[in-house]
Amino acid sequence: MSVSRILKWVTGGLEALLGIPVLGGAIILSLAWTPLLIMLILHIVTLVMTKKDGGKSVGSILGIITSCLGWIPGVGMVLHILSAVFLMINAAQPDQKSSESAAL
Repeated sequence: MSVSRILKWVTGGLEALLGIPVLGGAIILSLAWTPLLIMLILHIVTLVMTKKDGGKSVGSILGIITSCLGWIPGVGMVLHILSAVFLMINAAQPDQKSSESAAL
């Protein structure tokens, strides 16, 4: 399993946690929006690694948008849930480079 797929699983799980209506909001507010900054950095790193591994980057791009707009109540929750779903779907699919090397 590539590093980008592992990062997608991790960021997808964290997005799912932040998407839980009361708990996610409490985490973000109690830590003064720091989780959004941390998630932004994680999504950028995941995007770079995904591009390097030849995987799909939709989840990471949506995660970056979510980190920028996640401070809006309601909108943030929906975006966190969508990001989690897309990241986990992308993580379940093999990268193009790893499937090509397995065929050799």
